Amino acid sequence: MTIRPPTRDELAAIAEDFGFVMTDEEIAAYAEAAVSGVALYKAVDAMSDNLTPVAYPRTTGYRPEGEENKYNAWHVKVQIDGKPGGKLAGKTIALKDSICLAGVPMINGSTILEGYVPEIDATIVTRILDAGGTITGKAHCEFFCLSGGSHTGARGPVHNPRRMGYSAGGSSSGS
Repeated sequence: MTIRPPTRDELAAIAEDFGFVMTDEEIAAYAEAAVSGVALYKAVDAMSDNLTPVAYPRTTGYRPEGEENKYNAWHVKVQIDGKPGGKLAGKTIALKDSICLAGVPMINGSTILEGYVPEIDATIVTRILDAGGTITGKAHCEFFCLSGGSHTGARGPVHNPRRMGYSAGGSSSGS
């Protein structure tokens, strides 16, 4: 890791840039805290990632348009078949777009994450596929899942399938 704690001179310059007046004792206290913080980052960086390998083949999927997504509920459609047999064999599952699905774009309802493609599967994905389920895609969700009105998602509102123009409800509106 290339992170290092700031020097006392750097801390003094930062404080000055923000209009803070700090004593030498205060700068020394911040410098000591920065050293502790960097030590914690280094400890985490030294840990093994211990990531489960992606075991089921898949494509990146596609964003459905028109009649295939008339309620705007889909973020991405894809088909990932799980292990043959199992408790979920024959079942299809759509994931909320806040769940990591390796190789499939994820925006969690926000254009801020546009272009992000997870490299790992969330534990729930592995469990679904190991149990024989088929993942059919990712459902459009609210901006960072922080609304309940089905109207803040990056791709526009998700419509209620029973009545166009009405809320589908919840932070999982597409689901």
